[in-house]
Formats: sequence, C-alpha cells, structure tokens
Amino acid sequence: MTPSLTTRSWQQQLDFDQRHLWHPYTSMTDPLPCYHVKTANGCDIELSSGERLVDGMSSWWAAIHGYNHPRLNAAAHQQIDRLSHVMFGGLTHEPAVTLAERLIKLTPAGLDRVFIADSGSVSVEVAIKMALQYWVGREQPQKNQLLTVRGGYHGDTFAAMSVCDPVNGMHHLFKHALCNQQFVDKPRLSFWQDWDPAEEHQLRQVFEQQHQRLAAVILEPVVQGAGGMRMYHPNYLRVLRSLCDEFGLLLICDEIATGFGRSGKLFASEFADITPDILCVGKALTSGYMTLAAVVTNADVATAVSAEQAGGALMHGPTFMGNPLACAVAAESLAMIAEGHWQQQVAQIEQQLQQQLNPLQQLAGVNEVRVLGAIGVVEMQQPIDVAAAQQLFIQRGVWIRPFGRLLYIMPPYLIEPEQLSRVTAAMAEYARSVSA
Repeated sequence: MTPSLTTRSWQQQLDFDQRHLWHPYTSMTDPLPCYHVKTANGCDIELSSGERLVDGMSSWWAAIHGYNHPRLNAAAHQQIDRLSHVMFGGLTHEPAVTLAERLIKLTPAGLDRVFIADSGSVSVEVAIKMALQYWVGREQPQKNQLLTVRGGYHGDTFAAMSVCDPVNGMHHLFKHALCNQQFVDKPRLSFWQDWDPAEEHQLRQVFEQQHQRLAAVILEPVVQGAGGMRMYHPNYLRVLRSLCDEFGLLLICDEIATGFGRSGKLFASEFADITPDILCVGKALTSGYMTLAAVVTNADVATAVSAEQAGGALMHGPTFMGNPLACAVAAESLAMIAEGHWQQQVAQIEQQLQQQLNPLQQLAGVNEVRVLGAIGVVEMQQPIDVAAAQQLFIQRGVWIRPFGRLLYIMPPYLIEPEQLSRVTAAMAEYARSVSA
C-alpha cells in the first residue's frame, strides 16, 4: 500500500513534488532544486532538513509583517469560525466592508470605489477592463489600446501579459496571441539623476499621434519590479499624469509590488505627488497570508463603466471575490500599516542596505547597486547560476531567490539589523566570488 503524503517523510514528499508539481518558471524535465519548508516565524524560514534561513524575499515581496504574526493569525482564526466564504453576488459581509473602508483611507483622495480581486494579475485584468469599458461608456469605443513602457511587468494572465515588456519580458512565446498594445522606451533617467525636460519629448509625440485610440497608460510607479528592478525618476510620472489629463487618457498605477511602504512611501506614486485614475494593489495586502488584490478607482470611472451603453456593470465577477477570510486578514494588515511603524522600519532597512550593499559597486562582476526603501538590488554583469547561488545562500543561513542578472532582496519590514546583515553578507560573498 502506498503511504499517504501526510505520512511520508519530507524527502519522499520532495521526490513526489519533483515528479508531479509545477513550480513558477521552472522546467518539469530539468527542475531547479526545491527545498522543503517545515515552519516559518517572523523573518525565519525553517527547512525540514534543519536549516534556519533569514528570509530576504518576503515570499515574493508579500510578507511585509513576517510569518506567523499573532495579530494576523488571530484575524484568520476569528473569521474562519464565523464565515470562511460566501458568494459576493448579492451578498456582502463585515470583512469586505472594513477592508474597503481602510483601503479608501490609505489610498490617495478621490479613489473611493473598490473592486476586490483574487490576485495581482487579476487586478490588472480588471483595471484594463475598467479602462476599456470607461471609453465605451463615454461613447468613444475606438479608444481601446493601452500605452505602457518597456521593461514593465504586470502579471502572467493574457491582458496583463500584453502590457509587459514585449521583448525582454517572460511572455514573448505568446506574442502572437496577445492584444496589440503601444510601447514607449523605458524611462531613461534613474531615480537619483537630475531631471531632463527632454524626457517628455518622446512621450508627447506618442500622445499627440495616438491619443484618439488610447484608453489608458499603465505602468509601475517609480520601481519596475520583475521586469528588471529599475528605479526611475518620479518626474516621469508627473509628466505622464499631465499628458493623460491633456489628451484624455486614464492613468493606471500598478502598485502590486510597491504598495504599502516597500519603496519608502506608502505608495510609490507619492514620490511624484500624483493620483492615478485606477490603482492596483496586491501582494502585501494580506501580508502574504493568502491571495487577494484590489482595484481602487474614482467616481468618474465607476459612473462611466456603469453606463447603459457600457453594459451597465463591470464585466468581471470571480467566484472567490470578496472572500471573507482573506478580507479579514487584509483588513488587519492594513490596520497595522495605518499605525505607521513601517516608516521607521523601512527607513532603517534602507540605511543599512545603502551602507552594506553600495561598496559592492566597486566589484568587477557588479554592474550596478540600487537601493530604494526596503529594496536592495545588486545587478551583476553576467546571468546568475540560480541553483549554485541558492546553495551558497542556504549554507549561509539566508533565503534569496535571484533571477536573470539580478541579486536582489525585499525583506519583511520587521527584520532585525543582525538578520539583515547576514543577508547582505551572503550577497556580498556571492558577488565577490564571481568577481574574482
């Protein structure tokens, strides 16, 4: 008799996993090594093989409050005893109302209509649908394309893929099946360079030539995440906001990765002091406890989308929309964000990352070091051998997941200085090993 998975050893579970389970961006025939997690608490991940790892990734940037947090645990426990799920069509509940109320208080003034989605990619799909339906509602259905910048990443579903980088992104295999969107060059100036007004020239040309068929601009404010971990000048956002107003386009800000303090601002768009028409949030919304995202927009967009000629309703309705359990955890996570401790935590992380990572800029194998808020990036000259690098990191007691040429971290906000030093020391050791 074959033992159940619950009675198999962790090594047997790993063997089963390797044969049957797909992991993100991983081959089924030649998979990268996978490590079996036993427990996680605070900033520590404990492997079943006995290693304790300081987490430098916040589980793909989501677990900002760390793991096994007593307040978030309590919110989940209390809610599951009351109501774990109910359809959101025709019904509502306290966790969804509380979540929406707290989101509206935290997001820029004027954004007060909330669509609760399943995941970050789905929230981008919903935002794009909002933009397209908006112009149908305004009786300009010819405005049905999106404008975005190269180097961006917005998710793995089809509309989201269509606005990711078309050449260097992860979705070029699907280019013939994707909607044809408009792209401009990625922002030229980094976050720290002096602003050059000439940066507006190409953008204005595109707006002048294409605005009659463009519904919206979508981009990640200030920080391009999985597309390259680039930090660009906030004035670029200001120019886009101004051009959208001048030529009649909606502005969609994808803050799924940057929202809730990661960049040093509550939302990265605050660096430019602008308000988008549509805002996507996710990842840290539940601090990584479960999948949830949201799209927050204004009354103008909501009214146009709801117009009779636009169908009378937003054409999207996930089965698990407004899941009470996820909403309850998200509402508590936002309550913790609203208390403001993240500001000092992120400032301390940024200062330490600058002190400990900036010297790596001098190494021959390093192309550039970038630090903004609780984001630390060491861009190497050559692609990173992920399997070899992770083996080294686990030996050093840290968890870092590089990709491409990027050795980067986004740790939980509650990481202690000595824990962060272990992570940066491991990064430095790898960078020096390939620079020798």
